[in-house]
Amino acid sequence: MKKITIAIDGFSSCGKSTMAKDLAKEIGYIYIDSGAMYRAVTLYALENGLFEGNEPNADRLEKEMPHIHITFRINPATGRPDTYLNGVNVENRIRNMEVSAHVSPIAALPFVRQALVAQQQEMGREKGIVMDGRDIGTTVFPDAELKIFVTASPEIRAQRRYDELKNKGQEADYENILENVKQRDYIDQHREVSPLRRADDALLLDNSHLSIAQQKEWLLQAYYRICEKA
Repeated sequence: MKKITIAIDGFSSCGKSTMAKDLAKEIGYIYIDSGAMYRAVTLYALENGLFEGNEPNADRLEKEMPHIHITFRINPATGRPDTYLNGVNVENRIRNMEVSAHVSPIAALPFVRQALVAQQQEMGREKGIVMDGRDIGTTVFPDAELKIFVTASPEIRAQRRYDELKNKGQEADYENILENVKQRDYIDQHREVSPLRRADDALLLDNSHLSIAQQKEWLLQAYYRICEKA
């Protein structure tokens, strides 16, 4: 069967990464978490004092970008890729609330997006990949054969994020998470460079009330329909 590129975009905490990882594993594709790449840059900026309040120091960060190397390696225990920042596994550290609260302004910086989009396009040159993020179907892979735009209500997404953090043993406050979700939605949709939007040819998936099994079936059907045409 001919390999294709699958682009999954959507709002934060929609479960894009989970569905993309599962789909890639099911069909034998490579999964690339573009959001993790922006989170890794954010973690680097936080740990190296490159924030002034809630805003990154763009001049200093731009000089540091050549020293920020992001890779993915399969975790033998989970069978899924973990994110590495300069050779160090940061998969858990990039998922905390501090990174979540600072990632949107980092992702809005043109030089950050330019650097990471170039890396992502190189990763996807051979096709046979599933990548999720905010601008995969509009900017990174505008010619992707299958594009999916995922949405769910802010309240449901906040609850999912709350449950995820609690299950990891981390402190979590639902109201703070809900406010963070709404703020990220606004920033992602209104940034000047590659704002979050549904590509004209993207399939819409509202998973507010879908089970994991229902969502998986929907994704597989969409994949096989495209492959039959390819």
